[in-house]
Amino acid sequence: MSEHVIETPKVHVIPTSDGGSFPVRRVYCIGRNFAAHAVEMGHDPNREPPFFFQKNPNNLDASGEFPYPPHTSDVHHEVELLVGLKSGGTNIALSDALDHVWGYGVSLDMTRRDLQGEMKKMGRPWEIGKAFERSGPVGPLHPVSDVGHPDQGRIELTVNGDLRQEGDLNQMIWKVPEMISYLSEYFELAAGDVIMAGTPSGVNAVEPGDTMEASIESVGTLSVKVV
Repeated sequence: MSEHVIETPKVHVIPTSDGGSFPVRRVYCIGRNFAAHAVEMGHDPNREPPFFFQKNPNNLDASGEFPYPPHTSDVHHEVELLVGLKSGGTNIALSDALDHVWGYGVSLDMTRRDLQGEMKKMGRPWEIGKAFERSGPVGPLHPVSDVGHPDQGRIELTVNGDLRQEGDLNQMIWKVPEMISYLSEYFELAAGDVIMAGTPSGVNAVEPGDTMEASIESVGTLSVKVV
């Protein structure tokens, strides 16, 4: 007889470009990692210690559809580089950080901005605005052997063909190795952890029926329909 008193929850996976699947353990999201986005959100763009919030593994969704969530009238798109780790540890040296990366993909950090704003005013956590069902549309992860370690290249998002967000990965305040090293000082990282690396300026609202097209140069594209 099984030792578990309930059915074992499924391990959540996202697809890889080679037809495989990447099991997700934890999802770390960095906030305000592009200076122009920090400004548009009302914050000083000068380099300050990074901060992170989390989504849940099963928030990541590769279906190509984003169901408009309840209890909100202001849902924003945020296009981000997704980093998938193949190993981890604690106190990872900056020089060793990229050795822990399996691959990269394109993702969206969908945000119930009105609910997030209410939480900010009350000094409460953001999860109600960030970690709701299917709030992390993702494309396939591409292995480092195919895409290398992208540290520059255009990142953009259009809605119904109109350009909304644009920037370059070289504009990230905290680079991928720095994020991995910093996180490992506070958490024990492990295989299956993913990092959403921040969004450029231009975040804005979507409505049911909209089509979001995201792309990151040398990494890939992602098309998501708001339903």
